[in-house]
Amino acid sequence: MTAIPYCFSRRSPAADVLEITAQPIDPATLRESLADPGAGGFCVFEGWVRDRNEGRAVRRLEYEAYEPVAIAEGERVIAEARLRFPFIGARCVHRVGMLEIGELAVWVGVTAAHRDEAFKACRYVIDEIKVRLPIWKKEHYVDGDSGWVNCERCARHGAE
Repeated sequence: MTAIPYCFSRRSPAADVLEITAQPIDPATLRESLADPGAGGFCVFEGWVRDRNEGRAVRRLEYEAYEPVAIAEGERVIAEARLRFPFIGARCVHRVGMLEIGELAVWVGVTAAHRDEAFKACRYVIDEIKVRLPIWKKEHYVDGDSGWVNCERCARHGAE
């Protein structure tokens, strides 16, 4: 039987969590929650509300989620990442409600003993949550129109 390295079995108390919130995301607090003396690498992805999509000027976004399923599925995604990549801790927070241009919509952070595992796990978590979680985005355009975004690119990713 092979021993599991010390850093693989350690988890910070707030790690391996997915949260849905209507409150602004505080990256500094989230980063701090993942701090661990065994971590040599930290990787983060921040998704911001941008002012254009597919050639249209966007004024703001609105996110809705089916929270119980989103949290359960998000925690499954993080658990799958843990099986694939030996990391120390991971957190993901996704906003719901009305968000303005430049606001933080999603945050994923991963700590690991080495940078490669942190990068790979972070990429896996954000890619999978974008495809699998019941979180929907409505764009409100500068011209007064609005519409729910059909993420065909995300659907194609899941089929690959």
